[in-house]
Amino acid sequence: MNKLSIGIISGGIFGVLDILLMLPLSFPDKTTALLGAFVNRFAIGFFVGTTNLPMPSWMQGALIGLLISLPDAIITKAYVPIVSIGLVGGIIIGLVVGKFSK
Repeated sequence: MNKLSIGIISGGIFGVLDILLMLPLSFPDKTTALLGAFVNRFAIGFFVGTTNLPMPSWMQGALIGLLISLPDAIITKAYVPIVSIGLVGGIIIGLVVGKFSK
């Protein structure tokens, strides 16, 4: 399977998992918060699948996960949960893309 397909599938799975983690929480506008979280996590998978940086795939995933998660963390001031989940998810997606792509 090519990197783009793996990135899109991984990003979709990551987005759904993040929504499931957020369902028990309360937000003023829960639909918007869940949609924003899904798009953020999907973007991590998409960009890990489409980017080719001169570094190991797990490190590329970590960097992309960190950079995409930082704006949401800064806006919400929830740095640890948002950045840590984005970082770990980026690393996992980077490993998956690196291992299973052609």
